[in-house]
Amino acid sequence: MKSYKIVVLPGDGIGPEVTKATFEVIGSVGKQFGFELKTEYHDIGGASIDRHGIPLTDDALSACKNAGAVFLGAVGGTKWDHLEGALRPESGLLALRKGLNVYANLRPVKIFPGLENYSPLKAELLEGVDLVVVRELTGGLYFGQPKGPGTTEAGLRNAVDTMVYDENEIKRITHKAFELARNRRGKLTSVDKANVLASSRLWRDVVNEVSAQYPDVELEHMLVDNCAMQLVRQPASFDVILTENMFGDILSDEAAMLTGSIGMLPSASVGDKGGLYEPVHGSAPDIAGKNLANPMAAILSGAMMLRNTLGEPEAANAIEQAVSAVIENGNRGADLAKPGEKALSTNELTEKVQLKLKDLAAKEPSFS
Repeated sequence: MKSYKIVVLPGDGIGPEVTKATFEVIGSVGKQFGFELKTEYHDIGGASIDRHGIPLTDDALSACKNAGAVFLGAVGGTKWDHLEGALRPESGLLALRKGLNVYANLRPVKIFPGLENYSPLKAELLEGVDLVVVRELTGGLYFGQPKGPGTTEAGLRNAVDTMVYDENEIKRITHKAFELARNRRGKLTSVDKANVLASSRLWRDVVNEVSAQYPDVELEHMLVDNCAMQLVRQPASFDVILTENMFGDILSDEAAMLTGSIGMLPSASVGDKGGLYEPVHGSAPDIAGKNLANPMAAILSGAMMLRNTLGEPEAANAIEQAVSAVIENGNRGADLAKPGEKALSTNELTEKVQLKLKDLAAKEPSFS
């Protein structure tokens, strides 16, 4: 039996619950496809602050660098909101991304059959929606220096954040996006704010230069405010959206609502090797420990890990088909259930996916 070394960072809030669900499902599909995961658990975020005094230890980061892949539950919560700067839980996540050099965040957005009427948008606008947001992850406003609070000469409090990119940072993420678009529907939308920001004008110049190597991919440029509008006006017009760190953070969360709930959206953060996988949603401290979290985004992130990094595409397909079937059969978590609909718990939804995997294996010889 094949085995893969994985570092698991359950994190905070609902992170441990959805992580547990994910690895129960992967354990089931691994038995069907002949592989197992060798997991090593470490703290991150608030859990690491509580135990170690910092949001990411050197030992945890070293373990992640030596793993075949890293799976993250979630970080942060109101308990640690009073902390500043490098002591905030989110700083551990930023340090992890930087340390692993996972500079491309991939967030696929598809409408699952049965959820067409759960989105805030009209169902007819959602027909054919199948897009991926490719977000630059290790540069821009979140990492630029100088950064932090200060005071003016007049003694007023101020703060500064710096948005900075160099051409190599832009080139590598642009190649990832073009390669992805080439294997999808052949369209790339590069999003910037070139009418205002110097960094965006460099971004647009470099994207244009790289595009010459991909004549088979249609390229369009779009200002970020227009993109935000078009995502709710004609979302099916997008294939691959490429953008910088902060714009990608915002746009991918907006795109998530096309599906009806951010609890359905997985993500992968990749670089030149390995990968970091996590659900798009946050730690949701208000429902932590109550068995209410929708585990589907985390489970689908596990499927992305199997496909993109571990080389188990058939197992990934099986998980995705099982999740889709469970949703299409009317099973809803608390984040999606409408008045009068039964909301299934985290454990119940996980069990439904596992049962569907067994059902698929019985019907499809290739699933076993």
